[in-house]
Amino acid sequence: MFGSLLRFYRERAGISQEALSRRIGFSKSQVAMVERGERPPKGTFVPSADEVLGAQGALLAAAKELRVSHLPSWFKAFVDEEANAVSLHSYVTHVVPGLLQIEAYARAVFSCHYPPLDDEEIEGRVAARLERQKLFQRKPVPAIGFVLELAALSRPIGGPQVLQEQLDHVLDVARLRNVEIQLMPPYRLTHAGLDGPMTLLETTERRQLAYVEGQSGSYFVSEQPSLGDLFGKYGILRAQAHSPEESVKLIEQVAHAL
Repeated sequence: MFGSLLRFYRERAGISQEALSRRIGFSKSQVAMVERGERPPKGTFVPSADEVLGAQGALLAAAKELRVSHLPSWFKAFVDEEANAVSLHSYVTHVVPGLLQIEAYARAVFSCHYPPLDDEEIEGRVAARLERQKLFQRKPVPAIGFVLELAALSRPIGGPQVLQEQLDHVLDVARLRNVEIQLMPPYRLTHAGLDGPMTLLETTERRQLAYVEGQSGSYFVSEQPSLGDLFGKYGILRAQAHSPEESVKLIEQVAHAL
C-alpha cells in the first residue's frame, strides 16, 4: 500500500522514477522496488519523496504505519499456511532446512546470498526465519517430517563450531514426538527426489499445497496431477531413506566426528 501511494503521488506530480531518484538521492531501482513493495524505504527516502512530490505529509504518515516484512511477498502466503499447517514435510539437498536452522547458521546462509544483502536485510531475514520455527511449539502440534541428504548436514556452513551447534539442535528437534527426521543413504544409486527439494503441507482445511525451489526461482504447486505426483514422490523418499532411529544415530556420528 505504501508503494501504491508513492506511485500515486509521483504520477500525479508528473515525475518519472528516474527523475525522482535523482532528486531524492536514491537509485531508480530503489524507487522501483519501493513502489512494487519489494523493499522498504530507508534513511531520508520518505521525507525527501514527500517534499519533492508535494504529498504534504501523506507519505510521512503512511510510513509510520509501515510494517516491514523481510519475507518475499510471494512467499508470505505460504508462510501463513505453514504456521497453521496440520502437517508439513520437506525434502532438502544442500543446506539444513530453514525450520531447523539455528541463528548463526541462518546468518551464514544469508551472508552467502547473491546478489549480496546488506546487514539490515540479513538480520531481518534471520529474524523472520527464527519466527517461523514457532511451528514446533504450536498447539495443536502438527506432524512434521524431513528427509535430508547427508551433504546438508556435513557442509560446515558458518564454520565447524556453528555446524556442531546446528547438528545438536537438529538432534534436539528430532526427539520431539511430532517430528521425524530421516537421512537419505548417500550410497543409493538413485531415488525419487533427484529433481530437487520440495516442501509439502496440509492446511487446516485438509487442502494440500507444495512449494518447490530452484536456481532460477521458486513456485507453488496446488493443482493435480502435479501436486499428487509430488506427494507420491515424497512417500517413496521416506521409504528409501534411513528410519528416524537410524538417522539419529548417523547424525550423532557426524556430530562426534567434528
